[in-house]
Amino acid sequence: MSIPIAAPEQLAEGTLRIIPLGGLGEVGRNMTTFEFDGKILIVDCGVLFPEDHQPGVDLILPDFEPIKDRLDDIVGVVLTHGHEDHIGAVPYLLRLKSDIPLIGSGLTLALVEAKLKEHRIKPFTLTVQEGQQEKVGPFDLEFVAVNHSIPDALAVAIRTPAGLVLATGDFKMDQLPLDGRITDLRAFSRLGEEGVDLFLVDSTNADVPGFTPTERSIGPVLDQVIAKAQRRVIVASFSSHVHRVQQVLDAAHANGRRVALLGRSMVRNMGIAADLGYLKVPENVLIDYKKAKDLPDDRIVYMSTGSQGEPMAVLSRMANLDHAIEPGEGDTVILASSLIPGNENAVYRVIDGLTKLGANVVHKANARVHVSGHAAAGELLYCYNILKPKNVLPVHGEYRHLMANAKLAQETGIPVENTFLASNGTIIDLKDGEARVAGQHDIGFVYVDGSTVGEITDADLKDRRILGEEGFVSIIVVVDATTGRIISGPEIHARGIAEDDAVFEDVVPKIVAALKEASGNGVRDTHALSQVVRRTIGRWVNQKLRRRPMIVPLVIEA
Repeated sequence: MSIPIAAPEQLAEGTLRIIPLGGLGEVGRNMTTFEFDGKILIVDCGVLFPEDHQPGVDLILPDFEPIKDRLDDIVGVVLTHGHEDHIGAVPYLLRLKSDIPLIGSGLTLALVEAKLKEHRIKPFTLTVQEGQQEKVGPFDLEFVAVNHSIPDALAVAIRTPAGLVLATGDFKMDQLPLDGRITDLRAFSRLGEEGVDLFLVDSTNADVPGFTPTERSIGPVLDQVIAKAQRRVIVASFSSHVHRVQQVLDAAHANGRRVALLGRSMVRNMGIAADLGYLKVPENVLIDYKKAKDLPDDRIVYMSTGSQGEPMAVLSRMANLDHAIEPGEGDTVILASSLIPGNENAVYRVIDGLTKLGANVVHKANARVHVSGHAAAGELLYCYNILKPKNVLPVHGEYRHLMANAKLAQETGIPVENTFLASNGTIIDLKDGEARVAGQHDIGFVYVDGSTVGEITDADLKDRRILGEEGFVSIIVVVDATTGRIISGPEIHARGIAEDDAVFEDVVPKIVAALKEASGNGVRDTHALSQVVRRTIGRWVNQKLRRRPMIVPLVIEA
C-alpha cells in the first residue's frame, strides 16, 4: 500500500500521533515518534547498513526532518535494546541536541554510552528494568522483559489519555534462553486485559512458519564443529551478540582452546558485557590477539566481526588476505549469524574467498550455527491471541514481512481496517481506541559518507554507480572566446573502459563539426558548448561501444 504524500492534519486535542521515521519496508534504521499534548517521545533510533547499489556509504540514518524544528519538545528516547539497527543513529540525533534523555536497560545504555564517547557526547540517561514504570512528560511508560538475541531487551507500554500502545522492539519467545530471561507473557496478558489500543509488533520473521528454534540448540553444534576442527577456528558474528559469544567461549573452553576477540567493536562490546555480568567468561579462556599467535593452531578460536560481508570488517579482510591472520588449508570458519536482506552477495563473496583459500566454511545453510532473534508466525499468533489489540501496526521489516504480519493479525480476528500497512512517514492518529491515517511525510534516506551526514544524494550515488559500472570519459577543448574557433583539442581520455584511447579518434571529427556548427549559430557560452560535446560523444559511445559512461566535457575559452 502506498499512501500519497499529504500534509499532516492538525493534531486534535487528546490525540496521540504516531509516526515511523524508519524501519518500515526495510530491516534497519528503526525509529518511531509518539506525540501527545505538544511533547514527543521517540522509541529507538537505529541505522540501516548500505547495499551494493549505495557505493561509498557508511550508514543510512532515519530521516529526522519531521522533528528537526521540534527538538525542544522531545522528552526522551526509549531504546528497546542494544543492536545497531536500534541505537546506531543516537549520536547523530544528539548532535542536533545533546541533552535529549536516553532511556533503556543497563546493557543497552552502556553500549550507547561507549558509542557516544567516540563522538565526544556525554548523554543524560535513565536506566530502567522490566516491571518498572516511569512518567516521562505526558507519557506513562511501563517496561516489559522480552527475549532477543542480545540480553536486556525491553518492550515498552505507552499510556496516554488517548489510549495504550505496546511496542515490542525486537523479540522472540525462546522458552529456554541462555540467560533464563523469557518474554514476559504474563505482563502481555495483563496489558491485554487492560486493553491495548495499538500494537507495534516486530515483523522480521512474520513470513516464517512455526516457532523460532531455541538459542540453546546452537551450543552442541558449535561444540561439535570446534571439536572436529584440525587447525584454527574463526567465528564471525555481530559485535553485540552476547549470547553467541557466550556459546563460543563455552565451546572453546570445553575443547581446550582459548579465544581472541577481533575487531574494535567486538572487543569494546564484550568488555562492557563482561563488566556488567551479562557475559560469563570461563577462567583463562580469553587471550590478547597479539599473544594468540604464539599458540598452536589447534588451541585457538578467533571471535571476529564481519558476518555480513562488510568490506572493512575483519572477516572480509581475512578473505582478501589483507589481515595478519590469513586463513588456509585446515582452518574452520563459522558464520554464526543471519543474513540481513541486501547483504547476500557480499556474504557469499566472502564465503567463496575463504573456500578458495582452503578453509572449511560452516554457515547457517549447512549447519545450525545460528537461530534468529525474531518471533516466527506461531509466536506472533500467540501474542495476538493474548493481547487482542484493537489496532495493529506491523513494524521492523521489509514489505513482505509487514504484509505477512498483517495477515496473521487478521487471521486472529483483527479487522482489516484496523491493521495498518504503513510506510516510513505515515502519520497515524489514535484517540479513544480509534486509529486512522492522518497524513504522510515525504521520508528519504539520510546517508553518512565519511564525515558528511545528509550531503550525499541519490543523484550522487547514481553517478558513483555509473563510474563503477560504465567508466569515465573526459574531453578537453580550448576555443577562441571571440570566434568560437577550436584552438586546441578535442583531447579525450577514458578510465574504466577496456578500449584504448585511440578508439576515440573516430569521434574527434564529429565533435569538431558539432562545435563548428554551434559557433556558426552564435553559441559562445562554454556551458552550452560543453553540452554539445557531451551529446555528441555520448551518442557515439552508446552506438559504437554499447556503453553509457560518465562524460565530463570541459570547454575552455582563450
